[in-house]
Amino acid sequence: MLTNQPNFTILYAFFRKWNGIANMAKKSDWIIGGLIIFGFFFVILFFVMGIFGISSTGNSLELSGSKVGLVELEGVILDSRKTVHQIERMRDSDGIRAIVLRVDTPGGGVAASQEIYEAVKSVRESDKPVVVSMGSVAASGGYYVACGADSIIANPGTTTGSIGVIMEIPNFKGLFEKIGVRFNVIKSGKFKDIGSPYRDMTSAEKAQLQQYIDDAYRQFVEVVMENRDMDEEKVLSLADGRVFTGKQALEIGLVDLLGDYGDAIRIAAEMAGLKGKPKTYRFPKKKFTLFDVFFGDLDEVLKRLDATPALKYQFTLEGLFD
Repeated sequence: MLTNQPNFTILYAFFRKWNGIANMAKKSDWIIGGLIIFGFFFVILFFVMGIFGISSTGNSLELSGSKVGLVELEGVILDSRKTVHQIERMRDSDGIRAIVLRVDTPGGGVAASQEIYEAVKSVRESDKPVVVSMGSVAASGGYYVACGADSIIANPGTTTGSIGVIMEIPNFKGLFEKIGVRFNVIKSGKFKDIGSPYRDMTSAEKAQLQQYIDDAYRQFVEVVMENRDMDEEKVLSLADGRVFTGKQALEIGLVDLLGDYGDAIRIAAEMAGLKGKPKTYRFPKKKFTLFDVFFGDLDEVLKRLDATPALKYQFTLEGLFD
């Protein structure tokens, strides 16, 4: 028999299905809302820790007593600002009576190495003793920096020397030809795209870059002549890119003494007239932040990835096999 009354079974089923969808929507909204709130607080926490995680680097350095300041130059020299800042603050502090610069680097950028050298030299010229302690490697730009000190102390097995300049320019021409990639270059002068990785270098470009290299090399030679009291002939006989052990470097006059980090600190204290066991001071390292967890030293990474050809006072293992 037909009837116009609603089918309550169908309505009940429809209601339950709709209610389930609504509950799922509510749960989804809660999840999305929770994620948004979590993300908001995470961003706030990220920036707060990034701000307060950086130690103070004011210009004044107030210290009690008389101390030997310690500055460490480690790894490839990409930027001089941090090292120069620390050296200059210690130079200007009455509480720092002498400075020991620990050098453990194969060198790096020409300009950055020169800036650190000038900062070291300024300490020496201020009549505050500055001593360089060479670690495992203090070559090329590392040796350039060391030349600014009153005294250079190396371990017998330190790798040092490598006086010279290098520029490395990659050439991807063969690779691009294989994959069918070509570059059209419009330039204002014949040397504007010198060092291009997309083509072979011309003889004129090689000659121009050689002059460029030779000038930077001459600057290195003159620094060694001036600070190591050597004549040009002797420096040139050593400045062909070769490396020496600390013991060899002592024999040929590139360093002053053999000893370790502790010896350098003791000698610097004696030069400053400090009695007893020397007290030391080094700047506190930057506090670890969430930014470092996710990105590390982003500025340094970007510099390492930069493919721009640049002059380098840098020791490479390639030089051992030339």
